[in-house]
Amino acid sequence: MSDTPRKIPATAGETTAEHPWPVRLLSSKLTDYVARSPAVWVEGQVVQLTRRPGQTTCYLTLRDPDVDLSFSVSTHVRVLDALPTPLRDGSRVVMRARAQLYPRRGSLSLFAEQIRPVGVGELLAQLEHLRRLLAAEGLFAASRKRALPFLPRTVGLICGRASAAERDVVENARRRWPAVRFDIRAVAVQGPKAVEDVVGALRALEADPDVDVIVIARGGGSVEDLLPFSNEALLRVVSACRTPIVSAIGHEVDKPLLDDVADLAASTPTDAAKRIVPDVEAELDGIRQTRLRARNALRARILGELGTVAALRSRPVLADPHRLLTAQADLVAGQRERAARALRNRLSHAHQDVDHLRQRVRALSPMQTMARGYAVVQLADGQVVRSPAQAPAGEPLRVRVHEGEFAARVTTPADNTP
Repeated sequence: MSDTPRKIPATAGETTAEHPWPVRLLSSKLTDYVARSPAVWVEGQVVQLTRRPGQTTCYLTLRDPDVDLSFSVSTHVRVLDALPTPLRDGSRVVMRARAQLYPRRGSLSLFAEQIRPVGVGELLAQLEHLRRLLAAEGLFAASRKRALPFLPRTVGLICGRASAAERDVVENARRRWPAVRFDIRAVAVQGPKAVEDVVGALRALEADPDVDVIVIARGGGSVEDLLPFSNEALLRVVSACRTPIVSAIGHEVDKPLLDDVADLAASTPTDAAKRIVPDVEAELDGIRQTRLRARNALRARILGELGTVAALRSRPVLADPHRLLTAQADLVAGQRERAARALRNRLSHAHQDVDHLRQRVRALSPMQTMARGYAVVQLADGQVVRSPAQAPAGEPLRVRVHEGEFAARVTTPADNTP
């Protein structure tokens, strides 16, 4: 082992694996560097305030209200005594502090030189700024709000432990609908853990498929007490939920930003109970009224139809149904009679025409001539004898007279003398 002293680099950039800084040197340099940093004004929420009697130094934790991040802070007791009101857990403050590094533990903390509570005016201004920001992003838009189910299977309830808000919601809801089921998540609704607890309960209920609506309820309080329900991180989780959310924070005059993001803003926890479940008596009364109206409407319809039937039956055509048939039968009989007369007249005229034709035919018929004594002489082959030369002696003849015919034979020669 060499007795030559090891060379220590002067700057951090000169350090190597062969020539590192010892921990004490790094701690010393970081302590000097941090000590030279200027004081800064920082805003946050006070938690874990510790003030022991007889000690001049007080300790607290300054927490960011929107994310899980905090600094340990120490301050002189005179700084706390100079405040107009005693500092307590959950208070919002701004402080002028310097960073300091404790070399033995290597931990960074703040030393507060001044502490000022954030007044209600400043809080309201911050809330108004956040309200405008979220409104511009569309988180308050009516189009994104979901309707509450008529009769939820399970109601998720986020409230304080054994709180009056829990009692108001549960008792009033069960008074309206005794069979309603609740999944109650008791959390901190005030103080530094409120946002974290409410967000955790909200995500657990959102993951339960049986929960149809979620109620976030809390009793009244000051602006500072209700700040967790205007926290940006909580509001963004609420806006991302698929389950309808009901805000029931404080009294009617309390308006946290949760009211604007939630799907329904109830004025009080009692009002929330009335909005999430129907009133069984009102529903039964509505059913009775509907049945009564249906019965009356049906009775009126039947009476109206009976009146219509009676009016139809009182008409002559229905009072004496045979009247229409009798009139039609008379019409048919008259038509048949007219048709029969027309046919008889037509047949009579036809008979007369036939008689006239018969008489004309008879007048022109050879039989009519033969009736006057004339005869038709024919040879054996049927040829009519028109000249004596056609009938030589001994020629057989057939003589047709009016009432028949007979045979004859020529016995003398024909005389051709004119």
